[in-house]
Amino acid sequence: MESGLASPLFYVAGAACPGGTEAGTAEEAYMSRRETYESKTEQLLSPIAAQNGVEIYDVEYVKEGSDWYLRAYIDKPGGVNITDCENVSRALSDALDAEDFIPDAYILEVSSPGLGRALKKDRHLEKSLGEEVEIRTYKPLDGQKEFAGVLKAYDRETITIGEPEDGAERVFQRKEIAQIRLALDF
Repeated sequence: MESGLASPLFYVAGAACPGGTEAGTAEEAYMSRRETYESKTEQLLSPIAAQNGVEIYDVEYVKEGSDWYLRAYIDKPGGVNITDCENVSRALSDALDAEDFIPDAYILEVSSPGLGRALKKDRHLEKSLGEEVEIRTYKPLDGQKEFAGVLKAYDRETITIGEPEDGAERVFQRKEIAQIRLALDF
């Protein structure tokens, strides 16, 4: 991310694939379909990212309102710029058109993950060890749902932070965490 920018950069391409949405599918089918689309997109994106000197941070396929979005988040040391996003978006759009594996109409977005990026995968957590994070839980723990501290450790089932006031470690079960992201310091 270029210095001084707090929100993610992104380049939006038009609806990349024609077609309508599938009729009401079960949550299970949606999850499988979503995961399949994300995985196939990541496979297509991998050589494109390498050619453009960026890395894939995340890929997500989500429905917001009546629209489907296929979002690819890219990053590189020093951050990505709008040209990186545009170049990757154009190449990915062409690759998606050629493969045509998503029957829904969708909007393709390629962006940086932003400064307050969500830490969804273990590789995100690994890169963020020692960084200040914010955790939001599904249910209140000790009367609160939001916590901040330095990311100390993680494993398959837990995430540990050092709380800012006294450095005391607090361990969260992953199933309790609704969201974990890098804290924004201004």
